[in-house]
Amino acid sequence: MSSAEQEIRAVADLSAARRTSREQAWRQFSQARSAEEFCASWLALQCHAIGAVSDGVVILQKPGTTVMVPVAFHPENPTERTRLAEVTERALKERQGVVLRLDSQAAGEDARCQLAHPLQVDGEPRGVIGLELEPRPEAQLRVAMRDLQWGSGWLEVLLRRHADPQEAARQRLKLALDLVAALLEQEGLAEGGAALATELATRLGCDRVALGALKGGRVRLRALSHSGQFNKRANLMRAIELAMDEAVDQRETVVYPPLAGATPQVALAHSQLLKESEAGAVVTLPLARGEHIVGALTLERPAGFTFDVASLELCDAVAAVAGPIVELKVAAERNLFSHSAESARSLWQKLVGPRHPGIKLAAACTALAALFFTFASGEYRVSAESTVEGEIQRVISAPINGFVKEAPRRAGDTVKKGEVIGRFDDRELKLERVKLVGQTTQYGQQVREAMAQRNRAQAGIVLAQLDQAQAQLALVDEQLARTEMVAPFDGVIVSGDLSQKLGAPVERGQTLFEVAPLDSFRIALRVDERDFGQVVPGQKGELAVTAIPNQRFQFVVTRITAVNTAKDGRNTFRVEARLDGERGRLRPGMEGVGKISIEERRLAWIWTHSLTEWVQLWLWSWTP
Repeated sequence: MSSAEQEIRAVADLSAARRTSREQAWRQFSQARSAEEFCASWLALQCHAIGAVSDGVVILQKPGTTVMVPVAFHPENPTERTRLAEVTERALKERQGVVLRLDSQAAGEDARCQLAHPLQVDGEPRGVIGLELEPRPEAQLRVAMRDLQWGSGWLEVLLRRHADPQEAARQRLKLALDLVAALLEQEGLAEGGAALATELATRLGCDRVALGALKGGRVRLRALSHSGQFNKRANLMRAIELAMDEAVDQRETVVYPPLAGATPQVALAHSQLLKESEAGAVVTLPLARGEHIVGALTLERPAGFTFDVASLELCDAVAAVAGPIVELKVAAERNLFSHSAESARSLWQKLVGPRHPGIKLAAACTALAALFFTFASGEYRVSAESTVEGEIQRVISAPINGFVKEAPRRAGDTVKKGEVIGRFDDRELKLERVKLVGQTTQYGQQVREAMAQRNRAQAGIVLAQLDQAQAQLALVDEQLARTEMVAPFDGVIVSGDLSQKLGAPVERGQTLFEVAPLDSFRIALRVDERDFGQVVPGQKGELAVTAIPNQRFQFVVTRITAVNTAKDGRNTFRVEARLDGERGRLRPGMEGVGKISIEERRLAWIWTHSLTEWVQLWLWSWTP
């Protein structure tokens, strides 16, 4: 056999071996029972399709983690498993296809090269494919990259089929939150709803997405995708609102045309909407906050397209998150009257509806308490700040100009009539008296001498001087008698303390002590002008003083004065009363609170009359 024939046979044998290997790979690919078998057979087919592949690897993300692990190699047992590490890591980082020329003495198209293409699901990297190729031209290299991109679709299908259900739910929720973020970015419902509807229409390929809010038992259209303004009275807009009402009335998602095997639903308004808009499919999802429907979301797809299960799951997630936000935005747009009416309606529903036993019990107790205080009566009393005063209060002032010598008594001490409570220094007065006594004696002797000499003129002069000296002596004796301050009657010293002023000078007429009797008190009450008209002489009351808070003293109103005093923004009138009973330890100067008994009145009036009277006065002031 010639060498040419041998070469032809060798080529034919190689082709047959490759065909056999490819057919075996196809059988493994169609009969794969695990992800590893699927990836291994797919990699073998991909290497056969591209040709001249010296090394290949498929790396996938481990379910439930972020770790990337190799699941298939070409050949199955390579001698070096890290050859493609650099190019695959770069493809994962850049999230796009990467081509690397290996360092060698060859340049350009004569150098070996490496390809890598990332696998992404919903924009997130889930794996990467890496291949090392024999030298080839740039055009063939681009064809190999394109074949690798087309072939990676099989692995993306595998990843979606074997995706972790929890991960899919997380991705769906993440996408729903991204969509609802457009609703939160705007302050008003119209602007935010339009942003949400536009974003949702773009993501799901819808012709139109409408958002409505419940008002007065009907759904009103509030936002439309790709449109800031719309005519609410247009037939199409009315058809959308009817479709929303239809879904809200059934409290469930309405899909038209219905999915295969779905539970039958009322969809007359939806079929009419399809005729009006010439769309291919429509779905309406109620928006709820808890058990309360707050609005609806309607999506329309163009002719020839329907809603699949994945799209409906995403719409359900968006509706679940958007419902409470729509309710908050609608509530924020209400006026004060609407807020009050809504609060009253909500409270009434809780009172008459099922559950909420605590609110019902509280309402019943409140009603019973209101009835009790409306019809029950009690003693109406006027409260006033009070001060205990002596009925007679004597002031002891300085009789002369002098210095304080001693003060055995001070404020708070009980004294007897005639008891010394203070003394002045009398040394100068005594010296003055001695001097005047000497002068009187001298003048008396001079008078006698003048009379003996029968000098009538001299006798008259000396006699006048004698009268003057005797008058001065009488004045000094009177002042000496007043150097002692005594109590005018049995009582208590209300004010005055000279024990800290011994030796200090005092001026004549300066008040030194105030003494009040112990057995004769009066109560001075400062009654607010709002209650002044209720008080008349003869009414009884009770007094509690700060010093003895646990004891009550009875009194009777004796006098109402017209003297008013403004203090701390209040205008009060002075009312006097006398004690009616034992005085106990009560002392003048004590302060407290007195309550004057008026009469029996309704408890509700007692607690509310101040407010109602103020409102009446305020209204009268504004009445022309």
